[in-house]
Amino acid sequence: MTKFSPLAVAAIALLAVDYAHAFSGPKAKVPSVSALQMADYPTSHTEVAWSPSIKSGAREEILGPIKDYCADLKSVVRRKTRTVDCGPIKFGSDHPIVRQTMGTTNTGDVEASIEQIMRCADKGFDLVRITVQGKREANAAMMIREGLFKKGYDIPLCADMHFQPKVALLVADAVEKIRINPGNFADGRKDFEEKVYESEAEYIQEREYLFNAMLPLVEKCKKLNRAMRIGTNHGSLSSRVLSFYGDTPRGMVESAVEFADICRSQDYHNFVFSMKASNPLVMVQSYRLLAAEQYRMGWDYPLHLGVTEAGEGEDGRMKSAIGIGTLLADGLGDTIRVSLTEDPEFEYEPCNKLAEMAKSRLFVNPGAGSRQKATKEYVDTRDITTFERRKGKLVEKNEEESVDASGFLNPDGSVISVVTLDMLTKENIPYLYAGLGCKTAVGMPFKDIATADSIFLRNVPPSSDSDARTALRRLAEVSVGLIAPAEELEKDPLPNAIALMSLTDAIAKKGALPTGAIRLAVTVNGDEGDDALKQLKDLDPAMIFLNIAPHISTLHASRLVFELIKSEGIETSVIHHYQTGADDSNDLALEIGTRIGSLLVDGLGDGVMVEEVGGQNTFTLDFLRKVSFSLLQGCRMRSTKTEFVSCPSCGRTLFDLQETTAKITEETGHLPGVTVAIMG
Repeated sequence: MTKFSPLAVAAIALLAVDYAHAFSGPKAKVPSVSALQMADYPTSHTEVAWSPSIKSGAREEILGPIKDYCADLKSVVRRKTRTVDCGPIKFGSDHPIVRQTMGTTNTGDVEASIEQIMRCADKGFDLVRITVQGKREANAAMMIREGLFKKGYDIPLCADMHFQPKVALLVADAVEKIRINPGNFADGRKDFEEKVYESEAEYIQEREYLFNAMLPLVEKCKKLNRAMRIGTNHGSLSSRVLSFYGDTPRGMVESAVEFADICRSQDYHNFVFSMKASNPLVMVQSYRLLAAEQYRMGWDYPLHLGVTEAGEGEDGRMKSAIGIGTLLADGLGDTIRVSLTEDPEFEYEPCNKLAEMAKSRLFVNPGAGSRQKATKEYVDTRDITTFERRKGKLVEKNEEESVDASGFLNPDGSVISVVTLDMLTKENIPYLYAGLGCKTAVGMPFKDIATADSIFLRNVPPSSDSDARTALRRLAEVSVGLIAPAEELEKDPLPNAIALMSLTDAIAKKGALPTGAIRLAVTVNGDEGDDALKQLKDLDPAMIFLNIAPHISTLHASRLVFELIKSEGIETSVIHHYQTGADDSNDLALEIGTRIGSLLVDGLGDGVMVEEVGGQNTFTLDFLRKVSFSLLQGCRMRSTKTEFVSCPSCGRTLFDLQETTAKITEETGHLPGVTVAIMG
């Protein structure tokens, strides 16, 4: 049985009295330790009011089960938080989202660091983090701070600390914020590595060391009004946490909560949390779990969002959008950093774009609010404490058909490419095959690891166009699905095609197919109503294309559709049909990462089709296919290429990260399904 100190018992009793208020949102306040002890703060770990145990069930017994993780499941409302001061800026729901980055210079090179930080400030960043490996860098941080002030720059600095509690004390004199990693600040001692913690009693014995290591920094930050980030990282959980909780979001959350308990024991509340991971699914689940625990415990600390070293180019922006954008779409997040293997100045555009997108989606904005209100009512049954992907059924092969329909979709996630008539001219057909990711032999296409599974033809080439029809036939013969609107197929049949109809038309026609078509596909817009959606079961289409109507919320209407098809036992694969007018590749990656990735990370969806609209032909067929596969890989569905994680460890400034990454990419970029971590 878990034993609590007298102070902890008093805190738990007060929490139990305040049980009802613990679920009313972040306004509910847990009595501070200072209120329990009058003016005396704990000087020993035995006096700390540690959060009730999750393993023993005490937390649920006292505070009840986890409920909400965000302010509103049906509309985008920022989670209410306290304000955290950091020099001239403030973190929290009453303030704009803070944009931040991390320097890549050697901190010991004071002049180079000052110049880079000034460039970041000029670009628009609100805060810059610098790495502090030891006393030399701590002393340099003081000179950097003074040098920036002399040049008229008051942008706050954050010191990134690992393994060095004493150095953190020193650098607190120089910077406005300290980032500590619970996995290695005090809980990463080597003697933890060999020990297996089989009981909670063994686990909590180590709190004495954690408390003693952390207390001086907490006292100093409180005295100087410094901000702190308790920043858990999935890749650097301590051996102690790994032994007791495993490599899990729960372990990440409990690691941070333990350090927060120490801060709270000293009535120090000027801190934020982060739950970073290179895997967006783990990152999203960890932040949601932390937010839910804060609601349950009556805490209201701001959240710093980020995906650990997402990479570079569209891939890096995609992963960041999947993780950060998903959380912002639910009103979570008060400061963000897009971590790229690029110079920090280049992180500003995607960082700012994500913040602006989040602001535009808030319910308080008339357009966004009206779309969210127009979405029909539904019950959201998602469980944020677990992850389970909904797997739609594949198209079944029919031996009587001349093509193998089983390849029209992929079990790990499908990519549908949009093909236009100009791509089917005789001279363009070889480029069409290449753009679709096909291998070719004597001019004949064959599927490869990243070939589009099916294609969509908004217009069908006439049967008199033998070159185009031959190209389509050859694609169908290697199990590439040919999808076209039913009305097009009625004008001029295309053998072995999949006929696409709106749900309304499919119901009216009772699923009857045009001549030559072998399967039905249905478009759903999220506004049809329950009775119409339920008829999908009888129609039994080969696939559903989810293309949400513009007057309702894409996120919430999509969740509605998935809730209904789950309740009705409809197993059809669902393809997200995303239409875009973007004219910049980076913006497109951020868009689909946020809008479609936010559904795929919940296991909602079996593939994607990206279509340019509004007369736009900005992107090549090849690019749209590759960015679609990047989305699936970023959402941990279908791996088709090597993934690179450039680790932002304290040693990253001691070598050229971009040059090293480029060299390793050149040597290993041909290994699909492999993740390469480039460590500091």
